Amino acid sequence: MNKHKRLIYKALKNLKFLPKPLFFKIRYGAYTGKKLDLKNPVEFNAKIHWLKMYYHPPILTQLADKYAVRAYVTEKIGAQYLNELYGFYTRVDAIDFESLPNQFVMKAVHGSSTNLIVKDKSHLNLEKTRKTLQSWMRHNQYQKVGFEWAYKHIKPGIIIEKHLAEDDKNCLTDYKFACFNGKVKYVQVILDNGDKVVQIFLDTEFNILEFNRVNRESYEGKLQKPIEFDTMLYLAETLADKLPYVRVDFYLVDNRIIFGEMTFYPGDGKHDFYPDYFNKTIGDYMKIPLLEKGQKEITNY
Repeated sequence: MNKHKRLIYKALKNLKFLPKPLFFKIRYGAYTGKKLDLKNPVEFNAKIHWLKMYYHPPILTQLADKYAVRAYVTEKIGAQYLNELYGFYTRVDAIDFESLPNQFVMKAVHGSSTNLIVKDKSHLNLEKTRKTLQSWMRHNQYQKVGFEWAYKHIKPGIIIEKHLAEDDKNCLTDYKFACFNGKVKYVQVILDNGDKVVQIFLDTEFNILEFNRVNRESYEGKLQKPIEFDTMLYLAETLADKLPYVRVDFYLVDNRIIFGEMTFYPGDGKHDFYPDYFNKTIGDYMKIPLLEKGQKEITNY
């Protein structure tokens, strides 16, 4: 895509009143500099946009919902992998902050990056916190981001969970298992590297893969394979079942595996891999369902 056209796309990328196929093409071009072919997507992010446009089985609503997914996890792999839940609320004024422990985490069940980590409740500004939570309850992930379909029908709510931490780290190490049609093809590990958060990509044998994504710096060191890694891989594939693509996230705290979330549209399909040829290589992992002639969406799972 030439520079002039990409600049036009960047100027138009938030015009959400446009027909969705056109909006997706403009948004894809603005962020990747490439042309989106929804009829025959090849690269990974192009196929993510295809899923947003056409793949709409109702179970995605449950799996993207940070509260409702707990029942699915319990059924598939067991409640022992869930973080401790302090409460689920559909009204901010129903939250009793007095009854909460000194440390906890609050999350909007219907959004992404809507998290509040409380390490010392005595320092919490309750008025400001309630205003933040009210803004979360008005947030519409589907409308405000890139029409990520799995979020479209989630009812707003807030969960409060146990605060998790690793010694001497500013953030938890996050193991993200990329599952394609039920099989893990690579693992993205996000970790604290002192003054910044970095990432590394590994295969299922824990060997380093020579690619990265444009959203975060690459970790240049070498990780030690945790003894729980193979179990996490098995659990990820069990949760992924036969979905065309889902990323299943786990934390590992005090040698205990804890489920994080299931994600269907990482980075809203905006962040390419590099070197560039990996976008097709990883896209080839995903076998998208067949859209029959005249069929507007796929709802069967």
